[in-house]
Amino acid sequence: MIKFCYLLLGSNKGNSLAALEKAKFLCIKTLGPMIAQSKLYKTEPWGEKDQQIFLNQIILIETELTCYEVLASTQKIEGLLGKQKTTKYGPRVIDIDILFYNDEIYEEKNLEVPHPRLHERNFTLIPLAEIAGHYIHPVFNKTIEELVQECTDNSEVIVLNANEQT
Repeated sequence: MIKFCYLLLGSNKGNSLAALEKAKFLCIKTLGPMIAQSKLYKTEPWGEKDQQIFLNQIILIETELTCYEVLASTQKIEGLLGKQKTTKYGPRVIDIDILFYNDEIYEEKNLEVPHPRLHERNFTLIPLAEIAGHYIHPVFNKTIEELVQECTDNSEVIVLNANEQT
């Protein structure tokens, strides 16, 4: 059965643009076709401010994998691209978060979907609103656009210009 999975890709260590492109390629190769993608965004770090800016992007994947298989695959992709255990919210070569998996809800030790903090973060909400503004969060029963309006995060999220290098 086909499922729709929104993923957040992020990087602020090394060649972030290349890391996001490789992660996107590997997600498509292992999870399924990409249905939509946001623009690339330069974003302020969240949680631990004393680090480089991030590049973030949202992609929507169509998959036949279970949510657990998506998690295992994204963790494998992160490992292949050089992600190492760091401090919480610290710098990273790549980070892939599952934001939504259809309208399903998972609340387990290693799997929380919808992502439990997406509604608190501009770097997630703004690119997500670009491709899924009318999507209704299955826990809050609000659209992504409504969550953007309610979000108290004031960190800067700027579209990356096509000719910019990171």
